[in-house]
Amino acid sequence: MDVEPLAGFTIGVTAARRRMELGAALERRGARIVYGPAIRIVPLTDDTELLEATKRCLAAPLDAVVATTGIGFRGWMDAADTWGMAETLTEVLSRATILARGPKARGAVRACGLREAWSPDSESSTEVLAHLLAHHDVDGKRVAVQLHGEPLPDLVQSLRKAGADVIEVPVYRWVPPDDEQPLRRLIDAVAAGAVDAVAFTSAPAATNFLRTADDQGCGDEVRAALSTRVLVACVGPVTAAPLVREGIPVVEPVRARLGALVRELVEQIPARQATLLPVADHSLELRGQAVVLDGALIPLAGASMSLLRELASRPGQVFSRDELVKLLPGDGCDGHAVEVAIGRLRTALGDPAIIGTVVKRGYRLAYVPARPVLVALT
Repeated sequence: MDVEPLAGFTIGVTAARRRMELGAALERRGARIVYGPAIRIVPLTDDTELLEATKRCLAAPLDAVVATTGIGFRGWMDAADTWGMAETLTEVLSRATILARGPKARGAVRACGLREAWSPDSESSTEVLAHLLAHHDVDGKRVAVQLHGEPLPDLVQSLRKAGADVIEVPVYRWVPPDDEQPLRRLIDAVAAGAVDAVAFTSAPAATNFLRTADDQGCGDEVRAALSTRVLVACVGPVTAAPLVREGIPVVEPVRARLGALVRELVEQIPARQATLLPVADHSLELRGQAVVLDGALIPLAGASMSLLRELASRPGQVFSRDELVKLLPGDGCDGHAVEVAIGRLRTALGDPAIIGTVVKRGYRLAYVPARPVLVALT
């Protein structure tokens, strides 16, 4: 049986909305998921800020409307329907110039019986702003900007500088989660090296993840982990921005879509986090908390994985018992404890020859580097 590409790897999922969908997609590819929602979505019908923004939109005619996301625009209309305002809101929007940021926003606008005046192929808020300023005199005009989870300061401030009366419509606002314990456990796991990758799907989640790590007193350790041994994957550049500002390297798919993020993780994690070694006539691949030996997945306990990873860090070289004893949990471990732990590791791997004993010196991985091929010159 083929080993799934993410088997043996642990991935942290910080998403609130669609977290189960993302987690399930990764689990189908073999990953172990640690959920730690970093934010919470305020229910639309309970959102007083959205209600007040909607009332402002209805108080006088709108000149222009910017729809940034499909789900956000639909959510706004659904909430208006719950409040008994949908018909009036639709009428007000129908008389305004509507600009849709991308195809999903455009589709949502049309599904509500409305029609956009313009939409870029790039799905860029910057391009929407440039078009609006170039083709419309916004000075003194009322412009509604549908937000989605986070502010759009460049867009909003530029419109206000041009003289527009901007109404920010905060659809799907993010706030800290009610229960922060799952997030705190995920942060502890990142700091401890028990997670191979963390996935982010919104900028507020990335921001609150780092803020919570600081509150826990492990901000430096978490940033160091995210900058070195833990792969950070973001759904798009907006999500990545808070991490990039901190100097944390990220990977992201070409298209800002959940499915594309899953494919990026499937491609990047094995390429970056796995180590493949030829040992004692075997092919040994080290993954997060497991190994693949000759094509078979073998989960390993924490101590066994730590020992094997240390031996693999300098394949073929000898590690003393004093060096290896530091990797074992608990105090008071000695050389005998190392012997017992190595014995368990050998048993788990199934071939004692993979880890050799060097008398009076310690242990080594039976690394067999590829020999260069000699070509006869004629």
